[in-house]
Amino acid sequence: MSIRKKLLLFIPLLVLLANTVAFLLFESAHVVQDSYRLLLDRVLGIRNSAEAAEAQLTAMYRYLADPAPAAGEALRQAEAGASEAAGELAVSAAEPFGNEAAFIAYGRLLSTLTEQTSAALTDEGAGGAVSLSRYEAAEETAGFIREAAAELVDLELAAYEPLYKEALRQSARMNRLGLAVFAVHTALGVALALWISRSVTRPVARLVDWAGRVTTSGAADAPPPVSQTRDEMGTLTDAFGRMLGALERSARIEKEAAEKDRLVKELELAALQSQINPHFLFNTLNVLSKLALMEGADRTSDLIVSMSSMLRYNLRSLDQPVRIRDELAHVREYIVIQQARFRDRVRFEVEADEAVLDLAIPALTLQPLLENAFMHGIEGMERDAVISLHIRTADDGAEIVVADNGRGMSPDVRAALLQAGGGYRVSDEHAGEERAASANTGSTGLGTRNVFRRLRLFYGEEDLVGIDSGPAQGTRITLRIPARGKE
Repeated sequence: MSIRKKLLLFIPLLVLLANTVAFLLFESAHVVQDSYRLLLDRVLGIRNSAEAAEAQLTAMYRYLADPAPAAGEALRQAEAGASEAAGELAVSAAEPFGNEAAFIAYGRLLSTLTEQTSAALTDEGAGGAVSLSRYEAAEETAGFIREAAAELVDLELAAYEPLYKEALRQSARMNRLGLAVFAVHTALGVALALWISRSVTRPVARLVDWAGRVTTSGAADAPPPVSQTRDEMGTLTDAFGRMLGALERSARIEKEAAEKDRLVKELELAALQSQINPHFLFNTLNVLSKLALMEGADRTSDLIVSMSSMLRYNLRSLDQPVRIRDELAHVREYIVIQQARFRDRVRFEVEADEAVLDLAIPALTLQPLLENAFMHGIEGMERDAVISLHIRTADDGAEIVVADNGRGMSPDVRAALLQAGGGYRVSDEHAGEERAASANTGSTGLGTRNVFRRLRLFYGEEDLVGIDSGPAQGTRITLRIPARGKE
């Protein structure tokens, strides 16, 4: 889930939860307030009606004492106020709260008092005895009203006492619930904030740590962090991993190209160091070949031609691929020269499959391997030395085998050569031994390790070289040639 979806989902849910709880608390408080309002309306209605009855009795007394128009108007207003208070009390008493019978009796007392005051207004010309008797009756009714009002208030308070206690309990429960909701809401808010912030800060911290390790130790020693989420930070982590992989591959390709250029320059330098004005020497060999042919030294002429052909082949650009066919022709010229040198001490066996002779191969690949067989394998043998070269068709290209029955090599030397073929740096000690051997035996100086490294760089693969050898057991070098080289 993306960070935006988390924010849009969980924050509204948290707000909705808080609003729901607040609404429930508000409704509970509203119920308690309605109970309080009902009680106060009924009690206030009783008090107002009792005060209106007292005012009505006072107005009746003044009117009976002095039946003037103003006193009559005051009595009528007092009656209207009493009737209004009785109506409000009847409205509040209509709700089912208990004490309905007492309210009915109280309302009849209020009506009786109103009838008595109204009768006083109609008996405007009556004598004093009648007026006095009416006032005494009204005063007695007013006394009943006061006693009934007091009793009714007591009944209301008694009836409301259980509801009041329940309201107090509800209020205390709401207070506890409010505190609990506040604590839970705070905890949920903190947890949500931590969760969302950690989903952002933890991947960022991993990326920062990873970048630091890449800076200090390199990309190879700092594998990219594993993406643990599917949000934007997970996508960013995966993008960083792919970017580092691309940078690492680019650096490896550039390193291989630099290594290839270095090896080519070493080959060119070695070739230049072993030649003194090679074109002059090539032309001189051609003159000597013709001179030997004119003097009847055909064999000498053939050797000079072979040497001239080898020199011409070595003058070509070393960073360009050649066909196996060209390498085989170069090797045959080399064999002619070596047979003239070793005569019957060595026998050469060459077999080649025509179907694979047009495959690409780095220049000067086969001749250094045969030269290594001469210089380090069979040079000390006086007879029965055999050097073989077999070029066969393989599943994915060709297979070239150079073998001899010479003195072989030690496991350390074999391991060092295989490391060179696998792309590892060999020790300076072994490299120095090979250079010294090349100098002492008069080889071309194009070391076997150089051949193996150029094969690896040319084809872009590691497992191309196999060596089977042991002390006094001969040596067998197998090259796997893919169908095409690395672009």
